[in-house]
Amino acid sequence: MSTVLLSLETSSPVCSVALHRVANGSLIGQSELRLDKSHSTHLTILIEQLLANTGHFLADLAAVAVSDGPGSYTGLRIGAAAAKGLCFALNIPLVAVSTLRALTAQVAAVTTRPGNYLYCPMLDARRLEVYAALYRHDGQEVLAPTPLLLDTETLAEQLAHHSVLFFGHGAAKFQVLLGEQQNAGFLAGIEPSAVALGQLAVAAYHRQEFQDVAYYEPFYLKEVYTTTPKK
Repeated sequence: MSTVLLSLETSSPVCSVALHRVANGSLIGQSELRLDKSHSTHLTILIEQLLANTGHFLADLAAVAVSDGPGSYTGLRIGAAAAKGLCFALNIPLVAVSTLRALTAQVAAVTTRPGNYLYCPMLDARRLEVYAALYRHDGQEVLAPTPLLLDTETLAEQLAHHSVLFFGHGAAKFQVLLGEQQNAGFLAGIEPSAVALGQLAVAAYHRQEFQDVAYYEPFYLKEVYTTTPKK
């Protein structure tokens, strides 16, 4: 009987996988590798090791969840390809969860009085740009995921009326620009995790919010930028 959900988080330099019980969303096990550009060579190994270490098999999977983006183009493509391959081979559903929403759930779950804040996950998009969004502690969207060009006036209106927590690997450069601001709090060392992803994915699974395995593509937010080699 298919009883577990496998989650793949590949949107950042951290390659992370997790298993949750479908019945109640409890965490069974997790594994991650903090090694840059390791996703293509290590993702399937992490999956195999996690299943073996927890005493499970591919046949036990009820669904596979994947980080939907935004994030690293290459990382998102690798995660999507692995998830789609498993879902197609096993004839099970695919669940996609917003990277920024999962990152917010991860922080809100360990925040004292979480309802006192707005949450702003920021993922580095090179130079002074980030992928960001604003959420309430329950996941309600205040500002949809968007590319933000950072300056001292970024999110000034929200900061004037709310206490905002900033986190993710793009938040550090905003902290440098913003300096001391009474309503801004910055959390260091917060990276996307398959654990938070899986918890949201189990809820989506019970709501039957599935993707079309054949046509699913990650939410890149911006067009993929490619260059043509010089002759």
